[in-house]
Amino acid sequence: MRAAYVGLGNMGAPMVERLVAQGIETTVFDLSSAAMDACVAKGAKAATSPGAAAAGCDVIGVCVPEDDHVRAVLRGASGVLAGAARGAVIAVHSTILPSTAEDLAREAAGAGLGLLDACVTGGAARALQGKLVYLLGGEAEHVARIKPYLDACAERVVHAGPIGSGAKLKLCINLITYLQWIAAYEAMSLAKAAGLSQQVLEEAGRGNGQITELMIQFMALHKAPDAARKSENMQHYLRTQMHTAEKDLAWALKLAKDCDVALPGTALASQVMARVYGVEDAGRR
Repeated sequence: MRAAYVGLGNMGAPMVERLVAQGIETTVFDLSSAAMDACVAKGAKAATSPGAAAAGCDVIGVCVPEDDHVRAVLRGASGVLAGAARGAVIAVHSTILPSTAEDLAREAAGAGLGLLDACVTGGAARALQGKLVYLLGGEAEHVARIKPYLDACAERVVHAGPIGSGAKLKLCINLITYLQWIAAYEAMSLAKAAGLSQQVLEEAGRGNGQITELMIQFMALHKAPDAARKSENMQHYLRTQMHTAEKDLAWALKLAKDCDVALPGTALASQVMARVYGVEDAGRR
């Protein structure tokens, strides 16, 4: 199996490293030459465009921030749809709207390609360990066709249903995550104000199962000294996480509106992510 991968950020780079380590020949593209150089150093090959990366590959992974970025990667003279060989399968790992996945799947089919909304959950560390969870929407034959690619990075593959189902499931899972962050943040704030340590809060929450390991990882952000949390590098990281959360929650609210479901907790969560992540920008806290 030959793979291409477009988008070498927080999730893409470790997934590529894992694919190469598992013996899958992988060609990469990213707008950042430094990101590509890092993957080449791990054994990947570099391409000059998404379409060039996709040429001759069986599966093309796409992991870029938002719906418009996915469209840009797939479309155009140098896009994946133009460069990929008929019969290849595109696996979109980005968290996108279900309707975007449906539209792109139709375009891919017109070019003789398969497309899955192949959302991932688990984080960079689990990607390197091959312990991600894939949340898939699309045709079963396309899932089967790229099984070695999926197995290289994941310990579990959940085929949620037809195209768009993976995106729907990811939005639901992300909603749980962000509401957990709010619960952890407010519990930490109350504990601190009441004279309790974060350590004792974590010990109690772990003991009864209410605080998960993912919540512990999030809470660690707030253990850093003020100078570290307010540093330019840390604030850039936190701002990136905040923007991702705000986008994901906005998409969850749009899906809820389409489904005629009220999500008041989600609406509130979407307004407080800057505070929860500790972003210091004026007007955002």
